[in-house]
Amino acid sequence: MIKIDVFVRDKNWKRYIPNPDKYLNEKIKLINFKKELIKAKNVNFSILLTGNKEIKFLNNKFRKKNKITDVLSFPYYTAKETKINLKKNKRDIYLGDIALNFYKINKMKKNFKKEFNKLWIHGFLHLLGYKHYKNRDYYQMKKLEDKIFKQIKC
Repeated sequence: MIKIDVFVRDKNWKRYIPNPDKYLNEKIKLINFKKELIKAKNVNFSILLTGNKEIKFLNNKFRKKNKITDVLSFPYYTAKETKINLKKNKRDIYLGDIALNFYKINKMKKNFKKEFNKLWIHGFLHLLGYKHYKNRDYYQMKKLEDKIFKQIKC
């Protein structure tokens, strides 16, 4: 079972998603993971729903980029360790943390929930060890993002 712990640090989130914890945990249940990918009994990660000031602080502190961004992912393990841990029949795995910026998503002037879902899925894939430094990796990750996006019925 995959569980998301949600922390809301900017009250504006509740305008579009009144109960983010329930919303995200319902979405994650819709994702059809291959049994060979995740054998762990309990997989957990957290999502911080925040705003410009805090995400800029986190981006500067951990990535040395003093600017506002839309999503940050902080994997608990390296990509290699994550893949090994998920394939083992371990009891509990903590993947890491994702931070999402309300104002960047809201500024896109599209469907808020659709953009929100795209970004948390993107961050989640980073926690699973996916990267997009090379074009090949980008297309592989994008293909999986699109597949998951369709599964959660957005």
